[in-house]
Amino acid sequence: MARVVAITGASGLIGSALGTALRARGDRVVSFVRREPRGPDERRWDPAAERLDPADLADVDTLVNLAGAGIGDRRWSTAYRREILRSRVSGTRAVATAIAASGRPIRLVSGSAVGIYGDRGADLLTEESLPGTGFLSEVVRAWEAAAQPVVDAGGRVAFARTGIVASPSGGAFAPLIRLTKLGMGGPIGRGRFYWPVIALDDEVGALLHLIDHPDIVGPVNLVGVAPARQREVAAALGRALHRPAVLPAPRLAVRAVVGEFAQEITASQRVLPAVLQETGFRHRYADLPAIVSAAIVSAAVGPR
Repeated sequence: MARVVAITGASGLIGSALGTALRARGDRVVSFVRREPRGPDERRWDPAAERLDPADLADVDTLVNLAGAGIGDRRWSTAYRREILRSRVSGTRAVATAIAASGRPIRLVSGSAVGIYGDRGADLLTEESLPGTGFLSEVVRAWEAAAQPVVDAGGRVAFARTGIVASPSGGAFAPLIRLTKLGMGGPIGRGRFYWPVIALDDEVGALLHLIDHPDIVGPVNLVGVAPARQREVAAALGRALHRPAVLPAPRLAVRAVVGEFAQEITASQRVLPAVLQETGFRHRYADLPAIVSAAIVSAAVGPR
């Protein structure tokens, strides 16, 4: 049966791909926007002011909350660090408060991130692992806590803890593709840290899985099946693009380019998608070469 699925952050990398997939299978997609709506499938909200009218959820079955300032979009000034936190907490609180006030059993799939685990070396991490330390860990804990009004109202909330989405269009992966094309895509430092990479199609498929299985609640790691070290990711990209990827980029040089974000992209997170696998989800791209190839194909054909 077709659903009405509302999306915040619908114009972003993941949101736009999810909207396309939902429409393709016959669901109706409602986008919450910060400007004036341009049609019947757009509704206005004000995440900064934590305002979303519960009446605008009267026909909604599931809400997927993906709004928030981009983590890797710019250097982390003090002001932008505040914006990263505020945009996630305020937006999620607006969504959660509206769902609770609606009095309807609306399923909430709320964006989250594997950054909650911090820098954990070679430790295997599942949804049962404790949070780590660092700025992003603090952000994610506050981000997830902002959905508490839905939990308190007896609602069903899944937290989509997303890893590094392999796409040429955004996140930590996009600059690596560009650097590799220029012959400068080698490992960062020794490249021994783990990157929890997931193909964009599998990210979307996992979100559809959470939409279709409202019994899944709590944190869910949206990552690939086999965690890989960053130097392995760099090597796979080099092979796929027929470019050298052996000369390491010093961590200090990376920090000079991206600022404090360098500390986060060089954090080691060996994360497993335990809940997805236990609930029957099957990744389309199960190994690193397949994930990288899918991203390269996306880069070749242009935006989705």
